[in-house]
Amino acid sequence: MPNWAISSVVAILVLLVAVPLIIKFLMGPRFIGNTEVGIVEKIWGGGHLSGHLIALNNEAGFQPDVLRGGLHYKPGYRFRIHKVPLVTIHRGQIGYVFARDGQPMGHVSKGGVDSVEAGQTLGQVVGNGDITDVRAWLKAGGQQGSQRAILREGTYAINLAQFIVICGPKEMYYHPVGGKDEAATIQKIADQIASQNGFSPVVIDGSADQIGIVTVHDGPSLRQGDIIAPTVGDSKTDDNYHNNFQDPQAFLRAGGFRGRQYQVLSEGTYWINRLFATVEMKPKTAVHVGEVGVVVSYYGERGEDVSGEAFRHGELCKKGGRGIWEEALLPGKYAFNPYAGEVIVVPTINIILKWIATDSGEHKLDASLREIGLITKDAFEPELPLSVVINIDYRKAPNVIQRFGSVKNLIEQSLDPLVSSYFKNQGQQRTLIELIQERSDIQLVATKDMKTRFAEYDLGLQEVLIGTPHSSRGDTQIENILAQLRERQVAVEQSETYRRQEEAQAGLRTLNEAKAVASRQTDLTDSKVQIEIEVNQADAAAQRAEKDARRSITIAEADARQTVMRAEADSQQTVLRAKADSERIILLANAEAESKARTQIAEALGIREVRKAYGSSELMVKQKMIGQIADALKETKQPLVPRSVVNMGGSNGDGHGGDNMLTHMLTLLLTDKLGLTDVGKDESEDAMGPEAQAFLKKIMKDMGGPESELPPA
Repeated sequence: MPNWAISSVVAILVLLVAVPLIIKFLMGPRFIGNTEVGIVEKIWGGGHLSGHLIALNNEAGFQPDVLRGGLHYKPGYRFRIHKVPLVTIHRGQIGYVFARDGQPMGHVSKGGVDSVEAGQTLGQVVGNGDITDVRAWLKAGGQQGSQRAILREGTYAINLAQFIVICGPKEMYYHPVGGKDEAATIQKIADQIASQNGFSPVVIDGSADQIGIVTVHDGPSLRQGDIIAPTVGDSKTDDNYHNNFQDPQAFLRAGGFRGRQYQVLSEGTYWINRLFATVEMKPKTAVHVGEVGVVVSYYGERGEDVSGEAFRHGELCKKGGRGIWEEALLPGKYAFNPYAGEVIVVPTINIILKWIATDSGEHKLDASLREIGLITKDAFEPELPLSVVINIDYRKAPNVIQRFGSVKNLIEQSLDPLVSSYFKNQGQQRTLIELIQERSDIQLVATKDMKTRFAEYDLGLQEVLIGTPHSSRGDTQIENILAQLRERQVAVEQSETYRRQEEAQAGLRTLNEAKAVASRQTDLTDSKVQIEIEVNQADAAAQRAEKDARRSITIAEADARQTVMRAEADSQQTVLRAKADSERIILLANAEAESKARTQIAEALGIREVRKAYGSSELMVKQKMIGQIADALKETKQPLVPRSVVNMGGSNGDGHGGDNMLTHMLTLLLTDKLGLTDVGKDESEDAMGPEAQAFLKKIMKDMGGPESELPPA
């Protein structure tokens, strides 16, 4: 190929390359992708910067504004465009911001007035905290260095010449401007943050029973004498509410101090700048059932002593004060800051303290206790194992801690000397045998005596338990005494054994008899069963007979009662009838007697009147006799004139007159029937007695007759 041809090709290639370069240099067309920004660096023009990196007044240097996606015109002879990616913070990730330019750390500009913020280690949050507008951020007083504000998940168009963003140990966004050592410095900061797991939020899981202890690394130092920073800005109604250290600027405005904070973090997720505050995980304070927690607080104001005049062993304060709180923590879990105080666990259940070298309780409070060395009355030196059951009233637990510092100190420094001294005194008053044999009595007396002493230490004594005394190492005297006692007891037991063997032989004899009986058990059983059957049948028959007898007796008793009742009724009726009959008979008799008496009186009166008419009784009798003879002759069948008549002769012997036989017979008959044997007597003999006379008077009176007509008495 000829030389001219080669020269032409080269010229064309030069033009193809040079023309775009010339156009770019003169006109400056630049294209920025949508996933990147363009950092504008002014090469010349507008003066030079002095002490700053970002040119706010159009000086040469890095410009505050970035170019976003699209076509931009920046002449290449004046501007250099550095393309950098957008800053992307992933979910669950924290981005840390470092400013290359701004006011010096510690100088704060507020309202045009510069001031100094003592102890400042991080740049303050200015404006609304937006770092994408570098110009506004710098004019608002943004400070260079590590920033208090952090970036949460999202995508940001940040001027990486002004800000460095670190999102992880290997994920950093920045435009190199500081030389070859800048990358190493940024990596060192990233490693520091990663060592504290600072690229992730603080997550406190409720199942882990942990709390977060916060240590702030920015702000003013603590006051003289304070070891922990007080709580500030924890109320949501406070204008400086920092939301658990997630807003560093609000925390400092509220008056927060650097150092460990009294306020702790409980369960939750917290987006905390680890350069501002680190979080140390500590377990919650757990107070279990059967114990309380006495709080010894290193934080708070010194308060008034509330222990009372009777307690002169120290001071107690109210909850929240500095010192020992008067109220212990009851069983539960507490978010208590272990750097702000100490929670001393005091058991409130019964504690068994063992004065035994080879044994101790799970609580290990008696690990230093040993058997108590005694000297008995008979000069033996036994060692006495001992157990004491005590308890501490939960309301008096703060008193115990204030007085002794801990329960272990109480046991070792007070209870051990007290108990040892008491039992040494008891040992001196008894012989070795008495000490062994009277152990139960010693326990009772010791429990009673020591309760008062323990109460002086705010303790409750439940029981004292004494073990068996034993000799110290190398001493066999006590063992010899006990061996003698054992031999004596063995002899007693042998005697008892012989007696029991004798009883056993007797039992063996009984057993053999029982075996003999057992060999004939079938016959014995059959006979016993037959006997039981017959006995049961006899019992059944007896019960039936007894039942029938009881029924018969019951029926007989009923019949007897009915018979008695009927007899009583009949008797009453008979008595009534007899009484009635008697009364009727008496009445009839009286009536009949009275009737007869009246009749006879009437007849007597008639006879008297007849006699008066006849002139004499004899004539009246004769008249009556004649009448009766005439009546008799009417009824008789005999002839009126007898066929033969015997004449007895007259009284004068002439055989005539009335003195014949018929006359005499009739006379005798009639006089006898009529009661007239005394006929012919003087009529004065008819006189009545006094009773008849009185009765006659009554009758005459009833008849209305005159009493003058009565016969003479």
